Amino acid sequence: MAIRPIFETPDPVLRQISKPVETFDNELKTLVSDMFETMYAAPGIGLAAVQVGVPIRLLVIDLQEPEDPDDPESPNVRDPRVFINPEILWHSDSEVPYTEGCLSVPEQYAEVMRPDRIRARWQDAEGKAYEEEIDGLLAVCLQHEMDHLNGVLFIDHLSRLKRDMVLKKLAKWRKEQQKKAA
Repeated sequence: MAIRPIFETPDPVLRQISKPVETFDNELKTLVSDMFETMYAAPGIGLAAVQVGVPIRLLVIDLQEPEDPDDPESPNVRDPRVFINPEILWHSDSEVPYTEGCLSVPEQYAEVMRPDRIRARWQDAEGKAYEEEIDGLLAVCLQHEMDHLNGVLFIDHLSRLKRDMVLKKLAKWRKEQQKKAA
């Protein structure tokens, strides 16, 4: 397993449309392992393959829910999920606001409206097919990561004014990081 570099906006690799996965082999399983290791190290709760420079329809999610949500000291329980060739078959008409962030837009957050329930179909790393109705944070995260597969970032869902503000704050954050590193 290896931690891979995460591409950040405005890198053009993030705007690529990812291709369907056709071969379920050891190379794919290695990529999945690397993606989980990369996501946990970042840290994040979702990562699409294109974010590590591999434009295929693969994403990983682990919401890492605490064992006891009322106890801030409670350890996180890992629930790694792999979604290959995911599709949204249906989504609710009702949308919910959720403050989203992204490993490809580091340290920036903004409220995005998304359907609160979806029905999705996908495959796992073995090629086995699944179909499930999903809601809550998993539904939001899956939609966010699926956007990556289509070359879309969460900031693309914002008004031009809000997107420009986020990008300006990102540029300022990057300058501060460079100063700290110098």
